[in-house]
This record gives sequence, C-alpha cells and structure tokens, in this order.
Amino acid sequence: MTPLIQLSLLMRRWAPLAVGLFLYSVPVFAEPASRPNVVLILTDDQGWGDVGYNGNPQVHTPNLDRLARESTSLDQFTTYPSCSPTRAGLMTARHAYRTGVTEVLGGNFMMHPDEITVAELLHDAGYATGIFGKWHLGPNYPLRPNDQGFEEVLVHKGGGIGQPAGPAGNTYYDPVLEHNGESKRFEGYCDDIFADATMAFIRDNRDQPFFAYYSTPLPHFPLVVPDALADPYRETGMHEHNALTYGMMTSIDNNVGKIMALLEELELAEDTILIFMSDNGPRTRRTKNDKYPDRYVGGLRGTKTSVYDNGLRVPFLIRWPGQFEAGRKTDILAGHLDVMPTLLEAAGVGMPEDRAIDGISMLSNLRGDSNDWPDRRLFYQLHAGKEPFRYVHFAVRTARYKMISRHDNPHVVYDPPSEKQIKAILGSLELYDIQADPSEIHNLAAEEPEVVDRLLEDYERWFDDVTSERDYSTQALTVLGTSEQPTIVFSLFDNRGWRLAADGYDWGHMHTVNGGHWDVQTPEPGQYEVNLDFDPAPEPGLAYIKFAGREWVREFPAGADSLKFDRVDFPAATGPLRIYLKSGRYAEAVAYAEIKRIR
Repeated sequence: MTPLIQLSLLMRRWAPLAVGLFLYSVPVFAEPASRPNVVLILTDDQGWGDVGYNGNPQVHTPNLDRLARESTSLDQFTTYPSCSPTRAGLMTARHAYRTGVTEVLGGNFMMHPDEITVAELLHDAGYATGIFGKWHLGPNYPLRPNDQGFEEVLVHKGGGIGQPAGPAGNTYYDPVLEHNGESKRFEGYCDDIFADATMAFIRDNRDQPFFAYYSTPLPHFPLVVPDALADPYRETGMHEHNALTYGMMTSIDNNVGKIMALLEELELAEDTILIFMSDNGPRTRRTKNDKYPDRYVGGLRGTKTSVYDNGLRVPFLIRWPGQFEAGRKTDILAGHLDVMPTLLEAAGVGMPEDRAIDGISMLSNLRGDSNDWPDRRLFYQLHAGKEPFRYVHFAVRTARYKMISRHDNPHVVYDPPSEKQIKAILGSLELYDIQADPSEIHNLAAEEPEVVDRLLEDYERWFDDVTSERDYSTQALTVLGTSEQPTIVFSLFDNRGWRLAADGYDWGHMHTVNGGHWDVQTPEPGQYEVNLDFDPAPEPGLAYIKFAGREWVREFPAGADSLKFDRVDFPAATGPLRIYLKSGRYAEAVAYAEIKRIR
C-alpha cells in the first residue's frame, strides 16, 4: 500500500480523532449565531437558456421562475464543459486536474480519495450530510460518496442511468440504485425517487444543520420522462427530442417546487441556503447529423463539451432570505469552484490550509457587504484520456475577454498534439469581447494580438500549476478486500481502456483497447471469488485474470455469457488488474467483474 493511500484510509477510519491532527488543518471560525442549512440542487446538462426566467418562451418552469424572484442570480456563472470535472471542482473548490479527474469516461472521472470535500468539512462541523442522485466521481471504495463525507447516500452508478456502470437493463423507471453501499431496486421515476429521498432527509434532520445535495440525472440522455410531462410540449409541434427534454425540465421544476414548499412547511426557508445550478451546458446539435436538435440557448454559441459559452455558462440561483437580496442579478465572474468556499464561510468552517484552493468565497458580495470583486481569470480545458496536456480545447475568461482554442470533438483526443499541430493551434487562437459580443461571433485575435499573448501566458502558468500536484500515471485506486466494501463490481464504464471511437458519440461507438484494466490495490494477500458477465461468446475461448505478475485462466464454451473463478489468491500489491476474454487473438473486455473477498 502506498503511503498516500495508507494515510487516506487511516484518516477515514479514525476521522473523529484525526481531524486537524496530521492529514490536514481546517480552521473553524467562530460559530455563527445560526448556522444555515444547505440545499444544493445540481441538474445534468441543463443550459443557461433552459429555464423560463432566462427568456425561454417554450419551457415551463414556474417554480424556478419564482425561485429566481426570491434569489440572487449570477448571470455570468460558469462550470467546466463536462460533468465529472465540474462535480470534482464543486466538491473541492479545486481545479479538476488537481483532483485527478480529467474527463467522464474510461475511469478518468475518479477523484483521488485524499481530496477533502465540502461534505467532509460540514460533517466534521456537525452537519448531517446526504447525496441523492448522481455522483460520477468513483463507484467503489474509497471513492464513493459515503467514503467522502456523505452519511446518507442514494445514487446511481456512472454518468447516467442505463450506461454500462450500473446493472444491465437499468432504466429511469424502477431503477437499481446504491443506498448506503447496497444495491437495491426502487419503485418510480428516478427524479421523483431522488427528490423524495432529499425531502425525507430534510425532514429527518430538521433539528440540526444539514447539507442536502440533490443531484438529479435529468435532463441528461437517455430522454425518458412520463408522457404527462412531455405531452404539453408535443402538442405545440416541437421536435420529439425537445419535447422529452423539456418534459424532464418540468420534472425538475416540479421537484424544486416540492422542496421549496417543504422548507416553508418546516419553517426552515429563512435558515437555509438554497442553490440551483447545472453541471455544464446543454447537449444540442453538434453537427448536422446529430439527432439532438437545436433549442433555445439565449444566443449563446456552442453546446455541451464546447468551450464556447453555451458549453460553460449555466443557470445559478442562490437564496438565503434576509441575507441575500431577492431578485438581484449580478455579473461577477464566478463559477462552480466558488460554491464550497461560500458555503463554508456561511457555516463558519474554514478551508483546508495544506493545499491549493482555486475558488473564492462570494459571501460578502452576495450579502451586499462589499462590491469588490477580483479581476480574475477563469480557465477551462477538456479532452479525453488520463493525463492532461497543453493547448488542446481550452479557454481563458476575464470579465471582458475570452480566448479560445476549440476542438470539435474533444472526447476522442487521447494523445498530445505534435509540434506541427501545436504551431497550428497557437496560430488559430480566437478572442472575443464577451461584454460586447456574448454570442462569440466576432473574432478579435488579429486585431488585439497583445491580449491573446497575455491570456496565453496566463493559461500556460495555470496549466503548469494545476498539473504539478499529481503523477497521472498513478490513478485513483480501488481498494479490494476491505470491510468497508468486501464485494466490488467493476464495469466497462470504469475500465481504463474504454474509449470513444473517432467516428461517433453514442455507446455503440465505444470500444476497449486490448481488454483494458482497472487500477487497484490489495492491502494484504487474500482469497477472492471472481464472477464475470459478458456478451454471449460466439466461439469458445479463454478468460484471463492478470495481476501483480500472476495469471489465472479458465475456458468458456461458445454461447457462454458468464464465468466464475472460485478462488483467486491475490498478493498484496498495487497496479493494473486485467480481466479479459480471448476467442481469437484480440483481448475483449468483460461487461462486469464482481470481485468478492472470501477469506
């Protein structure tokens, strides 16, 4: 076991004694007269234009429109252009590259367990903590939300219900979910299940400060929603995909309204910071062949995964009655990294002092105590693979300007650009005056090269800084054989070799490089039972397990779709665990590998 993992695991097992002693130092400010509750609502792929209060004439969001009238709205609030990097930054106030999160697929979404989350800090300060919905920062110990500060956990695996992280055939109706570390089936529509669980958590913890994180998987595809919610949009004649998407937003709006009503019923609204935001921009049309049509985007350019503003700029409302001005709009340049510092300052809890923190508290500005706001730079970058590299698909934002190096499909960029490509990229940088040109139409790079040069230098310094903390060859490790999770299930979704093919975006275009692998650690030698599930084999072949220089092999017949290794003796080791099939010469990945410690 590496010293870092040993320290992290020890900290989690002895957290009540260890906080503030040796892993990190967290100052606790004088406790406020009344520590606010926190309800953080995070939607998935809901764009800045996907709410009525931002001028969308088609979507029906009366509860969010009301919340906007009661809240301060941050009109220039941005996130990363894709979900896991945003979620890592939201939880830690640190750029995703510092946390080890580089993208959303192939296991590269897993956050290192030595990161300190807002849930951990609030829990240590006496808050009840719960998450309901999407986590997407690691499916197994010690990377789960219940390992990262959340006491009550009801989540689905992976990036979306129905994706290969969860059980085969899982859908938005009656899904199998992870409840406090156990897989269970729940009845109903997923958004209602998560919202109801959030409200039950609030009721159960009304007499103490609480942090409730309602992280709905809506309106992320697949586009599944009750007909009763989609039919009103269908009746207007809009495209079916938009009708389904807006129906999902109506579901969100309904549940936000229920949570608001519950806070009022329990007389908690005055004592609760309520935040509504999205994790990135909307998925609209990428190319003329994309099945997702255009919809209202408020004149913003781009789409989800884009570093144009429609990929980055999201709705953000924050309500604290009596503390933040209702109906106020502010254009301060802020983002998801600023949420944790703001909440912790409001709760009287300090930030960790042993690591770089990239977010800043917005509390004084939101309260109206100060109009000062730093002339800051915000940075964004997204491409595929486990290791960041310079110059591909990035942007730098100031209050006025935005510099961009775009890529039309960053999810297929796994390798750094050649010198020739770098020269071409640096010669084609774009510059926009966001204040005068929010649609990013007029490229000013040729007219103002000195601004481009200055922002490029800022980007290079930022990249060097945020990539200096991690050895990206050592990924966030899944630890096998622990009492916290004796049985672990690996899937294609967290397989490090799982990639998006260059010719498409849907799951049918995914492939696994030579069977792939999972990065694991076995703290001590142990005996394990390994059960494999895979697509029916057209021919007989061999199944392989390889770890720490050892190999186990079993035959399977044609037509087989599962296989069991009754006993595998893993040594104490750290490294890649390879499990794959061979019917011919090429190694094929398994869909699921269940690894159960038996001794």
